[in-house]
Amino acid sequence: MKRALVGAAMAVTMVVPASVAVAAPGKNPVQSIVDSGHAPGALAAVRRDGDERWYVAGKAVPLNGRVRIGSNTKAFLSVVILQLVAEGKVELDGPAQRYVPAVKDKRITVRQLLQHTSGLPEYADKIGLDRIEQVRDRYLRPHDLLDIAMAHPAQFEPGAKFKYTNTNYIVAGLLVQSVTGRPAGEQITDRVIKRLGLRDTYWPVEGEQGLGGKHPRGYSLTDETDPKSPVIDITEMDPSWTWAAGQLVASPADLVTFYRQLQTLLPPAQLADMRKTVATDEPDVRYGLGLLSQDLTCGGVYWGHSGGLHGYLTLAGATDSGRAAAVAQTAAPGLKGDPEGQIKLMKAVIDKTLC
Repeated sequence: MKRALVGAAMAVTMVVPASVAVAAPGKNPVQSIVDSGHAPGALAAVRRDGDERWYVAGKAVPLNGRVRIGSNTKAFLSVVILQLVAEGKVELDGPAQRYVPAVKDKRITVRQLLQHTSGLPEYADKIGLDRIEQVRDRYLRPHDLLDIAMAHPAQFEPGAKFKYTNTNYIVAGLLVQSVTGRPAGEQITDRVIKRLGLRDTYWPVEGEQGLGGKHPRGYSLTDETDPKSPVIDITEMDPSWTWAAGQLVASPADLVTFYRQLQTLLPPAQLADMRKTVATDEPDVRYGLGLLSQDLTCGGVYWGHSGGLHGYLTLAGATDSGRAAAVAQTAAPGLKGDPEGQIKLMKAVIDKTLC
């Protein structure tokens, strides 16, 4: 892919199911992403006042196409664990070691895993992800990822502070498997995806590198530390290195449905636990159990998550009043080598659609 493709944009909008209309020129919220040069394509689903609108911008981007949703997977997994808590099979404030013996510190609780306050070391910055071609075809088992992390010292004392760490959700996935005796992906599928009727959401099978169904191509810088490095098509890759921390594939519309209906999957007590938040490094963002709250400029918050996996960047969430949006970009890291700017723009798009 040439960088010149970034400037060649096409905008499309569709409304389903209550009415069908075409948005007025300049009303496509994702066109700004393509115009910015961060990604060659973008797509979104927005639901307000009973209507759901689908948008795309860029070349060869299908309406409501499937993308890798990265860390949005954490919200799905957290729902499963909180269901197990409600069933009396997991103690939220009990030691994670009870379920996953590889966690050596008995003070680390299940809640701290889901809340990113465990202090566990990060594995993801130790496997060469800054040069994706080193790992795109590499299969890594969950215990491989945990072993990589555990070879390093803890980042801080359990409960001392918030630090976003993917290792927490590798342990959480292993916890689900330990308690249920079944694969984590199967539990997410049966307990969340099927219950909500999410037709474009799935857990890739072991060794699967492609994307099923209609989808846009995903792109990445060869070296994310060098914005001048060549751009590659990274649509096909082995996502095993992210596993329960970020392996799911979904469409924007399915993400809208998930965040709007998440509360139907949990009893009130567990939903309240999921929404008990701690401060993060961002003053307008707080983090619960696999779920973030983001302040809106018009007042209030939305509940959701972001996700970045090579080739795709996503952000989605819903307000308590039922407004919801999901946005995806088809490049990660972004083609301008400015991840902070890329995220800031995506947050602005979500804010505009929900306010």
